[in-house]
Amino acid sequence: MDKQKHWREQEQELVNRWNAATDRYREAQAAALLQAAPRDGDGAPAKDCVQAVEAARVELESVRKRVARFKAEFSAGKRY
Repeated sequence: MDKQKHWREQEQELVNRWNAATDRYREAQAAALLQAAPRDGDGAPAKDCVQAVEAARVELESVRKRVARFKAEFSAGKRY
């Protein structure tokens, strides 16, 4: 029973990380799009916005891999 509680806590933490990562990724993309909006300049987003989008994408990919690991463990019968 204690193991199941621990697994559920891990899963909830992963869900929270997933939601936070997707929110950061959407916000970074929106900021980059706003900076890339055609104005008087060249229409390219600033370097820091591009880096923020890339960092958010890398974080999201990391969480996605962890989700896949959890799913594989569950399918293999290692969880519950």
